[in-house]
Amino acid sequence: METIGTKILEIRNRKGLTQEKLSYLAKINLRTLQRIEKGTTEPRSDTLNNICQVLEINSEDLLDYGKIHDLKFIRYFHLSVLACLFFPLGSVILPLLLWLTKRDKIIGLNEQGINVLNFQILWSIFFYFSFTLWGMLKICHLSHANLFLYIGFGLYIPNIVYPIIISSLIKKGNLRNFYFTPIEFLK
Repeated sequence: METIGTKILEIRNRKGLTQEKLSYLAKINLRTLQRIEKGTTEPRSDTLNNICQVLEINSEDLLDYGKIHDLKFIRYFHLSVLACLFFPLGSVILPLLLWLTKRDKIIGLNEQGINVLNFQILWSIFFYFSFTLWGMLKICHLSHANLFLYIGFGLYIPNIVYPIIISSLIKKGNLRNFYFTPIEFLK
C-alpha cells in the first residue's frame, strides 16, 4: 500500500528534484522530508501544503493514496443488505458495520456506503411501518388489513433482487450511486 511519503518521493523524482532542493523550496527541514518519504511520520497540513505547492499538485491527490481499489469488497457491501433475510434490521446493521470499518481504506466506499445506508434506513422505516399498520388493522378486524401486508412484501422482494443486480453491474466496472435517496440520514 502506497503512503503519502512514497507518492511525494515518486513525484519528486519525476520532477527531477533532490530532497535538499524540495526541502529548501518548501521551506521545511531536510530531516522532516526524509521522515515523510520513508513513511515514519505523516506531514502536518502546512508542511503538506508547502510540498504540494512546490510539486505543483493538489493535496487531495496525495490524501487518497493510502486507500485501495477493491470492487470486490464494494460488491459484497451491496450484497450485505441481504442480511435482512436472517435478522431484523440486518439491511442496516451489517452494511453500517462494514462501512464504518472500511470507509477510509477503500476508494468509493464512503460515497457508496452513505448512499446504501440512507436508502436502507428509509426502506426499513417503510417496511416495518407497513407491518405495524397491518398488525394494528388486523387486531381491529378491518377488512383492508391485508393490503398493508402486501405492501410490506412488495417492499421486501425488490430489496432482495436489486442488490444482486447492483453487484453484477459493479462486477462489470460500473460504479455509481444506484439507490435513490430522497432523505439523507447520513451525509
